[in-house]
Amino acid sequence: MSLPVLVAVPGPDEARLVVGWEPLRRELVVVRRCADLPEVLAAARAGLGRAVVLGADLPGADAEAVDVLRRQEVGLLVLLPTGPGATALEHRWRAMGAHRFASAADDPAAVARALAVVAEAAVGPGRAHGGTAAAPGPADPATDDGDGAQEPLEVGAGRTVAVWGPHGSAGRSTVAVNLAAELAGTGAPTVLVDLDTRGACVAQLLGLLDEAPGLLAAVRAATEGRLNARALHRHTSLVLPDLAVLTGSPDPRRWSEVRPVGLRRVLEVAAGSAEWVVLDLPGGLEEEDGADRDAATAVALESADVVLVVGAADPVGLQRWIRTWQRLGEVAPGAPAVAVLTRVRASAAGSPAPRRVAAAVHRFAGVDDAVLLPEDTAADDAALAGRTLGEVAARSPLRRAVAGLAQRLEDSVAVPVLPEVPADLAAI
Repeated sequence: MSLPVLVAVPGPDEARLVVGWEPLRRELVVVRRCADLPEVLAAARAGLGRAVVLGADLPGADAEAVDVLRRQEVGLLVLLPTGPGATALEHRWRAMGAHRFASAADDPAAVARALAVVAEAAVGPGRAHGGTAAAPGPADPATDDGDGAQEPLEVGAGRTVAVWGPHGSAGRSTVAVNLAAELAGTGAPTVLVDLDTRGACVAQLLGLLDEAPGLLAAVRAATEGRLNARALHRHTSLVLPDLAVLTGSPDPRRWSEVRPVGLRRVLEVAAGSAEWVVLDLPGGLEEEDGADRDAATAVALESADVVLVVGAADPVGLQRWIRTWQRLGEVAPGAPAVAVLTRVRASAAGSPAPRRVAAAVHRFAGVDDAVLLPEDTAADDAALAGRTLGEVAARSPLRRAVAGLAQRLEDSVAVPVLPEVPADLAAI
């Protein structure tokens, strides 16, 4: 059976390939010569081709297009031009998730054989182009960061902590900010990412300007294949010697700019350039109406090495927290979780408050080692000053409790083991 192929290569190289494939009609048939990328994606969604050749300089190409082809199980082969610009284009396409390349100078028969390989790899378990995330290359080359410099990237070397929980004001952002500060205080490079698509406030808590959210700029760069560690650094704000912050947008109407494909790449680059990545997430996870809005949260939970489930230690907050804890296996299967209860106080839980809260989470959620953070006006002092607890109230009970949480993560969260690179990708 002939392999159905889609082609979109600007310039004369497309005609040369199509003519060169004429003797190979039993093995390969060009079902459509597409004028632009939207036509390629429409044909892929319609199931017209099992493989596609895209010119490396095809206008509009980005990580989302590569992801559409991957999800449609259409093998992608990128045709690089001859000349000095080929290397930079290859780096950009690799950053967008492509792994297979051919040169415009290659014999059409060799390109046809490469298409057969990518078509086979796109289908079935362990495929190079299947699933939601592409397998990384052996030191995924970074993209050109604007000054011509190239930089290798170790993907996924850092540990990622997602700070999540039920809806409501449980203090997730306060926990995320001060946990990141404590981790950075040990000398470990840390990136704090404000991923609250409903009401980002990390910038406000740390006294930063938020007119130009760094997260949105980083996601755009990642979607276009222009993000590496240096570019990510330019989008962050350094608030402590080892703590960089990627600010979010305080305008919840801009949530749609946090594209899942680009966000996944941002988190991958952050984990490759820091020892810790702390993600401040919005509360809850809707099942229907908010599905699109919560796509960023789903990507973050999927990327996390540990999830902190943060809830308020009062009757309403505990009820919400218990329901969320019971759902954790659905939204973040396999991820280790740490129970964190905030604002522990006798006026809301009875006396002694820590014992009563611990008994409640043990009885209704089966948790014996919850982290209890006390009610402390030092949190208000830090927010008013736009600083961390360690800077304004180093000896406060809340600061000591957060420092204990950081130490617990240091002791219990292992550095991720990177997957082995398949031999066919390592040879590229």
